[in-house]
Amino acid sequence: MSDVETLKAEIKKLSAKAMDAKMNLHDLSEELPINWQNIMTVAQKAYDLFGELEQKRASLKQLESA
Repeated sequence: MSDVETLKAEIKKLSAKAMDAKMNLHDLSEELPINWQNIMTVAQKAYDLFGELEQKRASLKQLESA
């Protein structure tokens, strides 16, 4: 499997995880003020996943343009 294909597969998995984290954050917001103590934990997870996803997409763009 090429580097591009491997990276695309990683991005696909990471994208699914990021969307799941987004939905968890959305669900938490709808339940507020219940579980307000979890806001930072849930938000940080979503933030981290979307940051990693952005980095991987940038890496893929570099690989594809090289």
